Amino acid sequence: MALPASSATMANPNAKKNYLFPFILVTSLFFFWGFVHNLDPVLMPHLKKTFRLNYLQTSLVDTSVFFGYFFMALPGGFIIRRYGFKAGIIIGLLLFAIGCFLFVPAANTVVYPFFLVALFIVACGLTLLETAANPYATILGDPKTATQRLNFAQSFNGLAVVVAPYIGGRMILSGKEFTKEQMDAMPAHDLAMYLQSEADRVKLPYTILGVAILLIAILFLLTKLPESKDESSGSAGGFRKILRIVHLRGAVIAQFFYVGAQVCVASYFINVVRQAVGMDEKTAKDYLGIGYGSAFVAGRFIGTFLMKYVTPQRLLSVFAFVNIFLSAFVIFSHGMVVVIALIAIAFFMSIMFPTIFALGIKDLNPVNTKMGSSLIIMAIVGGAILPAILGRIADVTNIQYGYVVPLLCFIVVAWYGLAGYKIKNID
Repeated sequence: MALPASSATMANPNAKKNYLFPFILVTSLFFFWGFVHNLDPVLMPHLKKTFRLNYLQTSLVDTSVFFGYFFMALPGGFIIRRYGFKAGIIIGLLLFAIGCFLFVPAANTVVYPFFLVALFIVACGLTLLETAANPYATILGDPKTATQRLNFAQSFNGLAVVVAPYIGGRMILSGKEFTKEQMDAMPAHDLAMYLQSEADRVKLPYTILGVAILLIAILFLLTKLPESKDESSGSAGGFRKILRIVHLRGAVIAQFFYVGAQVCVASYFINVVRQAVGMDEKTAKDYLGIGYGSAFVAGRFIGTFLMKYVTPQRLLSVFAFVNIFLSAFVIFSHGMVVVIALIAIAFFMSIMFPTIFALGIKDLNPVNTKMGSSLIIMAIVGGAILPAILGRIADVTNIQYGYVVPLLCFIVVAWYGLAGYKIKNID
């Protein structure tokens, strides 16, 4: 069953032209939320150093971000159903900007929970953006190419994986590293000055990002966007009823574990590399941005191309099986081969989020598409829970053993690509 907006496109070839600029504008959002997400793997070791945290305490960065998704997913879905995609995007951008600006008072006070509040508000804004932009990208064109179109848009999210650590790392990471013993031996005044200077390094990048997001919000406000208004073409009986749709329910489960895996791999990348290889934080950051990020981008574009010849679900399962073996390699190996394995994981993770998303909302009517989108976005809470489990394992044993968490997550993703995606019942 084709979505109404897409059907209109196919019935009127000229309608496709009307979707070009909206698609470009919406695609830009994928880059911006990817950028702020991919500052987190830089922010986490920075805050770990600034506030002298253990791994479990550091994982509260991810917990704050992804509980924001869980908290805002249903309200975000309601806003989009009631007021449309454009309103959801603009409100999301405003929350995004406010959260960025809150990094300034958080740095001034040098209070860790203040940073967590700022990240939570940013995440609430991102929830609205993702709840709106992911399904919106799938309906702006031919339904037969919806998965490829979403993967293409998500490729710009992948581009941010390269750019954010490179730019953000240079602005945030000072390169000044002291052992616990050295900091304990510092005079109180010198230690306070050092910690304040480290906290202050987040102000400029997040202020610049906040201003850029406000400008994007103004652009959306002034631009006319098409809406999927054909709400009468289907009905939804609430979230309990919609979860009886088998392939959507499977997507919610798979997305929970996939996002948990992605956040685990990216957020602890610098720490794992420092342990396995013994390199400094700035060099590890470069491998995160240039190596990991480039692999992620390449995977998105190559994966999108391969979907012309291989079904999305089959490619998803193959990539997931490869990452199961790569995760095991990270757990039991040492040296630069661990860095190579982590970079390879990024390549094979690249298509997973958009592919699970597109398969999960496939053939749903407009009402169920928006509700289903909310549920899949809510599943991003996996990024709050699973990294904390990895952090606990790291504190008790070592951080490489913690990679059993993403290994198990990729097993679930492989299941969805093999069986969970199948459409069995749609009311």
